[in-house]
Amino acid sequence: MAAAALLAGCTTTGDGLFAGEKVDYRTNTIRTQPLEVPPNLTQLARESRFQPQGGVISAAAAGAVPAAQAASTPSVALNNLGDMRVVRDGAKRWLLVPQAPEVLWPRLKAFWQERGFTLVEENAATGVMETNFSENRAKLPNDVIRNTFGRLLGNLYDTGERDSYRTRLERTTAGTEIYITHRGIEEVKVGEARDSGTTWRARPSEPELEAELLSRLLVTLGAAEQPARAALASAAPAPGATAAPGAAPAAPSGAPAAVVAPQATSLTIAEPFDRAWRRLGVALDRSAFTVEDRDRSAGVYFVRYVDPKSAGKEEPGFWSRLFGKTDNPLAALRYRVVVKSAAGQSEVTVQTSAGAPETGDNAKAIIARLAQELR
Repeated sequence: MAAAALLAGCTTTGDGLFAGEKVDYRTNTIRTQPLEVPPNLTQLARESRFQPQGGVISAAAAGAVPAAQAASTPSVALNNLGDMRVVRDGAKRWLLVPQAPEVLWPRLKAFWQERGFTLVEENAATGVMETNFSENRAKLPNDVIRNTFGRLLGNLYDTGERDSYRTRLERTTAGTEIYITHRGIEEVKVGEARDSGTTWRARPSEPELEAELLSRLLVTLGAAEQPARAALASAAPAPGATAAPGAAPAAPSGAPAAVVAPQATSLTIAEPFDRAWRRLGVALDRSAFTVEDRDRSAGVYFVRYVDPKSAGKEEPGFWSRLFGKTDNPLAALRYRVVVKSAAGQSEVTVQTSAGAPETGDNAKAIIARLAQELR
């Protein structure tokens, strides 16, 4: 009887985290108060890409900044989302919010911290923040034993997977574009022997997790839950860039990237610049490159890269940030990844930090990884 009562009590109580939830990264650990807005947030006003339409803004005055005007193209407007928009290009979706990046920055930090993540990278100057790797406990089995003893034996249950998310903010004339990209790892055995141990390896990104977090971010920013989910499901395509006179027609959204030659140091994306720029940014995020700066007008991403061969074939900047901040003893190499329009398409090349063409093994490795992500 007592056991039955215990079973009934344990299976009917709880916070409902495992009833239909797609993501749950919260733990029983005590979390500290959210960090204050970083002091260097005021430096954003010195860079043109972080300038709001009304002029210079500081972090102290961020709350008083009026919302930017909504985009003039109503083709991506969705009901019950206010002035926010969901835009789609192939399988990738992002948000267009009529507020400046420096206004959204502290809200995005709180969004991730409230979901159980620790931010291992916060760069307000480039508009990038990245979480630690955490377990999605919504994937754990929802059975009687776990419901009964899960709180006592929680550490015995493990999905064998960890997820990390990178958030990137880009200023536009209509406000801010918000991108969320997922990177996952999974635990695998090193060898066939029973006592061979395990290691972590990368697993494919999951666009459905990105969409789920985007819908929750929409709710955090003021949208109702059901319209937010509907918006992600029916997002309007991003408007394509206008091709130059006589240029080849743009490829449909989601077209694969074409590597010019085996072990090439350049690749061609069969799309105009605007789409290629967005897709390349997402590919860099998913490939675990660190984007230190970017100049859209010049078509340049300034990135850091660590040769996997120098790190014992580990992912660049990957294992050192697996479950939190640790020092990376390897000095990362800096490069420029350049996008240029070419006859209605876009060519991607790699340059040294000084702007000279890079044709070495690292350039080939960078192009190969980007081509894999772009496909």
